[in-house]
Amino acid sequence: MATSTTLPPEVTTLNPKSAKITPGGAFLITDAAPVDCIFPEDFTEEQRQIAETTANFATNEIVPASDAIEAKDFAVTRRLLKEAADLGLTSVDIPEEYGGLELDKMSSAIVAENISRQGSFSVAFSAHTGIGTLPLVWYGTPEQKAKYLPRIASGELLCAYALSEATSGSDAVNARARAVLSEDGTTYTLNGEKMWITNGGIADLYTVFARCAVPADPNEAPGGEIKEKLTAFLIERGTPGFTNGKEEHKLGISGSSTTPLILNDCVIPATNLLGEVGKGHHIAFNILNVGRYKLGNAAIGGAHRSLDTAIRYAIDRKAFGKSISEFGLIQEKIANSAVGIFAGEAVCYRTVGLIDKALAGVDKNDTKEIQKHIETYAVECSIVKVWASEMLDMVVDETLQIFAGYGFVEDYPAARAYRDARINRIFEGTNEINRLIITGWLMKSAMSGKLALMPAIKSVLDEVMSGPIEKEEREGPLAEEFDLLASAKKTALFAAGVATQKYMQKIADEQEVMGAIADMIIEVYAMESTLLRAQKIADAKKQPTETAIAMARLYAAKAMDIIELSARKVIAAASEGDMLKTQTAILRRLAKHDPIDTIALRRQVAKHVIAAGRYTL
Repeated sequence: MATSTTLPPEVTTLNPKSAKITPGGAFLITDAAPVDCIFPEDFTEEQRQIAETTANFATNEIVPASDAIEAKDFAVTRRLLKEAADLGLTSVDIPEEYGGLELDKMSSAIVAENISRQGSFSVAFSAHTGIGTLPLVWYGTPEQKAKYLPRIASGELLCAYALSEATSGSDAVNARARAVLSEDGTTYTLNGEKMWITNGGIADLYTVFARCAVPADPNEAPGGEIKEKLTAFLIERGTPGFTNGKEEHKLGISGSSTTPLILNDCVIPATNLLGEVGKGHHIAFNILNVGRYKLGNAAIGGAHRSLDTAIRYAIDRKAFGKSISEFGLIQEKIANSAVGIFAGEAVCYRTVGLIDKALAGVDKNDTKEIQKHIETYAVECSIVKVWASEMLDMVVDETLQIFAGYGFVEDYPAARAYRDARINRIFEGTNEINRLIITGWLMKSAMSGKLALMPAIKSVLDEVMSGPIEKEEREGPLAEEFDLLASAKKTALFAAGVATQKYMQKIADEQEVMGAIADMIIEVYAMESTLLRAQKIADAKKQPTETAIAMARLYAAKAMDIIELSARKVIAAASEGDMLKTQTAILRRLAKHDPIDTIALRRQVAKHVIAAGRYTL
């Protein structure tokens, strides 16, 4: 192999002890400092080595095998997964006692980003190492872990995760597959069908979810209705009654295996129960939080590769006597993509950094506490998933347009990247479901008092009714943008307050309003993350800061436009007549800002990355 190094045996904690831990969702009502956030510039030397090792393997081994992978030559995929295991890439999240490396979440995210240079392989890898392996790591018995995890770490076993069904995709808890415990309590018999299972045709070990009768509560009166709840099981390939359906022919990620799983009187030992009966939803939801932030990192990696191919093509392509990279509208596309990647790195790694800080003092063997701390950042994980998947769609679209006619031809890289990217808005819960999770989680936390959101909303409502709002005095190259961020938070809180007053407990039924509030929340988090990253780069004075500042200013302007439009949507739905006029006037005052020369800033960013021949700061 061209890649000669393996992952370092351990990674030191990168978070300074002085950095405070920010509760999940608190970004909307508190102000973070650059020192409290982790960005790519803060990676340790070991983590940089992980990134380099993974990127070299992806570039030198995976990408050259693309034709075979896309042709569904699964022997090639399995060989590459085994080689990735030899480098330690598949065992980052597996405990050391079972043959893994047990690194921090930042290292795991770094692997997810840098492995994603070939979409189909990236999906197979992520399904195996993330949602395929983590249920066993977190919920397996010592016997189950000892039996399977060493073979998973070595690449001998490949994993899959089977939750979705034809009639229950996002609504997974209403699965129809059933598991029945035998009278002697030694086996379970499963019947049903799972759909769209990544690695379905090539995995060796499956985490399968089915409804199962929950033991009666001794405190309840006898003779009540038997309850069936989602439960997880481990099923090995070759188990009688367990078969795969045909490979799906997909719009994108054509080289990944996606099949139905058919359970026809599939009998497994009772010891293959994963976790507790009736607690499968806890496994599903906790695993998906990790899947969401890792998907975000994979999307960043895909955007990197797509933009780099666009830059190289734009430099080489000649039209009207010069390189098309000199044309303003092409530079605009390149700049938009570069800004998206810069902001995406900020959003994704800030989130993983928050999780790592929260886990710093948690016993590695206390999986319940680990899950509890990760679940605290469910909103941020959903934001990462939604924002990064939609950013990637923008980048691959701009890349295809730069390639123009060649972009529509399969011989060039733009077409495949365009098709492969589309699935990310569906994976790990659709973006629509995740938007509802974002708003719903925050509202629930506010109502329960876990997050002081209601007092913050009341404070903003009181403030805007009292007249003009004074701006805080700030200094530095991003002073105006941080003022804009403060306005953005108040705008989001104001609109959320208007909607809450109108709909109260029934706001969950107003999905369009919930979605618009989520869009504001997403953009507040992305804007703040981007500004904090650029400010941290400027404070460090270790590298030129002009490009980072320009990208942060561009993103802040774009985010504020989205926030203002979303706020208008919410207010118009929740109010009418004189009240609507009053609230619209308040919104104008809250969101008021001077325009910036985005054309000049985009040209600055584009010329920088074009001169480098790739995305770089």
